[in-house]
Amino acid sequence: MFIANRGEIALRVARTCRRIGIVSVAACTRGEERSPHAAACDEKVLLPGDGTAAYLDIDAMVEAAGRSGCQAVHPGYGFLAENPRFATAVKDAGLIFVGPPAEAIRRMGDKGAAKKLARDNGVPTLDSVAEETPDEAGFASAAGRLGFPLLLKPRAGGGGKGMIKVECSEDLPGAINRSRHEGEAAFGDRRLLAETFAVRSRHVEVQIAADRIGSVRHLFDRDCSLQRRHQKILEESPAPEIDSGLRRRMREAAVTLAGAVGYQNLGTVEFLYDPAGSFHFLEMNTRLQVEHPVTEMVTGRDLVELQIRIAEGLSLEETVGKVRISGHAIEARIYAEDPEGGFLPSPGRILLLRLPAGEGIRVDTGIAEGMKVGPAFDPLLMKLIAHGKDRVEAIERLDRALRELVLLGVGTTVNFLLWILEQEPVRRSRHDTGWIENHLSEYRVWEEARDVPSAVAVMRAREEHELQKKIMAAVEEPWFDDPFRTLGNWRLGEAR
Repeated sequence: MFIANRGEIALRVARTCRRIGIVSVAACTRGEERSPHAAACDEKVLLPGDGTAAYLDIDAMVEAAGRSGCQAVHPGYGFLAENPRFATAVKDAGLIFVGPPAEAIRRMGDKGAAKKLARDNGVPTLDSVAEETPDEAGFASAAGRLGFPLLLKPRAGGGGKGMIKVECSEDLPGAINRSRHEGEAAFGDRRLLAETFAVRSRHVEVQIAADRIGSVRHLFDRDCSLQRRHQKILEESPAPEIDSGLRRRMREAAVTLAGAVGYQNLGTVEFLYDPAGSFHFLEMNTRLQVEHPVTEMVTGRDLVELQIRIAEGLSLEETVGKVRISGHAIEARIYAEDPEGGFLPSPGRILLLRLPAGEGIRVDTGIAEGMKVGPAFDPLLMKLIAHGKDRVEAIERLDRALRELVLLGVGTTVNFLLWILEQEPVRRSRHDTGWIENHLSEYRVWEEARDVPSAVAVMRAREEHELQKKIMAAVEEPWFDDPFRTLGNWRLGEAR
């Protein structure tokens, strides 16, 4: 299995490959040969180029996969995972793409086409306008007729990139220019889509699985409403506080849409819903989601293995069987960002790392002590996932794990996450997608006034780190009792 990705998702895929007896091959750039994701794999192949560009080069990636002698390619998420040209190139090279068909990726990746498909199959959508070709005046006029506030997004985009909320007509021209620029930079496509902005909505997504013989099933749902600038921060499963009838209809809509596009493998159908009981299709992610661990925690199923088994041609009946939800799981994304400084990137070298552990706690990460965190890649450091018998216990376990985490050398969003978990609307699941943006000023007050509960642990960690530095400095001294330094010329084997 060639893993066309890096960081924590590459480690995640490699872990499943090792468990089920598949040799894993890491892709890495020069300087990443000793990175955690390269070390986690059985073999590694060096990519030409540096940084993000190396992981976006389709020809080089497929050539590296072929050079590795692998049989299949797992795209992970991000980079080329939702690029239909990459899926086609992998198939044309005689390799198995562990993901959906290129045509399904293409159709669902086009937001305008995806919304039309949803409407044609009876799935509710928000009012929207999609550009066929970039047209500044025509698009601005059509978007304005939707009313305000509205949401702009790149037609070929995803992951929150280029999404801009527009409050009034005066702000529309500038917002169109910004969204168009970001869409072109991220996706190579200047076309935009505008849709009615759903006020006080919740973001719920349905995990689906589809095999090669046309069977489609859902693996329950997740709530991803805690967001900042359309980027998910905390995710949980199952989605709390949803009427059973509404939940059933959303799951059925997700299965219908996947069937209509001829989907295969794993994917996620995302919706917005409001407490009044209506829901609307948002988009479909044709890959494994960053937040997939919460589904794994409540179902007991390894979603990466499920992807692989479907790619091998096995049916859902053979791979999934009967699935029930057990308890509740919640995930926190920890970024190398400075919340007090406007969430700017916080690069540096990881001086000390102590991960939390305990019942119901899982850590997915691609970092290690001594590793440099720079601006070249996504600032996601790790995901902390907590599982409990119910939502209350899951939140308590996640809170405790965040306080036990020790990470020195870079700024992180840990304190920001602790603040979120303390808030009563979050604890009672009374928040919506705009809650964080509307309450950021309260976080700044909390941060200034708080008594750091983990201060003692951090001070002890600092002392331990200083001791480690002294030990490593001693190791480098010439008097250190190292036989490879003091024995002179010698060799193993029989003397001659």
